[in-house]
Amino acid sequence: MAILFLSPSDDPAEWLPELRQQISGRDIRVWPDAGDLAEIDYALVWKPPAGVLNRLPNLKVIFSLGAGVDGVLCDPELPDKPLVRMVEPGLTEGMTEYVTLQVLHWHRQMDAYRVQQEKREWRQLSQKLARERRVGVLGLGVLGADAARVLRELRFDVAGWSRSPKELEGIACFHGSAGLAEFLGRTEILVCLLPLTPETTGILNWETLAALPRGACVINAARGGHVDEADLLAELDSGHIAGASLDVFAQEPLDPEHPFWSHPRVIVTPHVASVTHARTSVGHIAAQINRFEAGLPLEDVVDRRRGY
Repeated sequence: MAILFLSPSDDPAEWLPELRQQISGRDIRVWPDAGDLAEIDYALVWKPPAGVLNRLPNLKVIFSLGAGVDGVLCDPELPDKPLVRMVEPGLTEGMTEYVTLQVLHWHRQMDAYRVQQEKREWRQLSQKLARERRVGVLGLGVLGADAARVLRELRFDVAGWSRSPKELEGIACFHGSAGLAEFLGRTEILVCLLPLTPETTGILNWETLAALPRGACVINAARGGHVDEADLLAELDSGHIAGASLDVFAQEPLDPEHPFWSHPRVIVTPHVASVTHARTSVGHIAAQINRFEAGLPLEDVVDRRRGY
């Protein structure tokens, strides 16, 4: 039995010691040194080259090394095997930290104070309380629900939107196309944590951005494909959108000439909102392998029709 590790963006040196310690008795192989492909039972992947997984004749389960699975589902030759999302505490905690940081940045007007600092201007700005600030979270999966709960604990007025109905204590939940307009209309700081699917691609466009109150801020820590970048720039330049924190982009790395880099009301981070840590993630993989081999159903399996 062998496990294949295939991720161009992850350092195998971080993962191999944890895999060998937590999943004992398995031959761990790193692509492209995969040996006999017929011996591979499990594949741990992120953005695998097209067709590679289809060359593993005895593959049983595919594990995504990221919370999203669009980098796996885009393979036109992806074999019909269970695909398991990465759901583990470290990934969730990291995302909630990032979201909280960015929400507080815009809520406490740190961009305006930075401008004043550069001018050596001492002036106190009028400040809302957190309970007076309406935050909206697009996507109420594992990551979105955790971020929404923590923001609520900080006393923000939090709402969430999802494709299907959800219930979270203390959080106003909207769903479906019918609920989107009302959700956007009450949101002063918008956080996007949606999975990237054909339905959510380009969801942050001129129409949805215009539905936000004037002066709203946008935080995108999901996927670059959610944002129509030209539309967002236009809304920023018009002043309708007061600021944006962007961690993901349509093209990564972000082109050095892209206007986001120099825009005075945009925060750019290089896809670091949350990263998968081997020390906290391998346990999730090991538990799922143990469940599978014990004849129990896998957890966090992707519904390919929905894309998450």
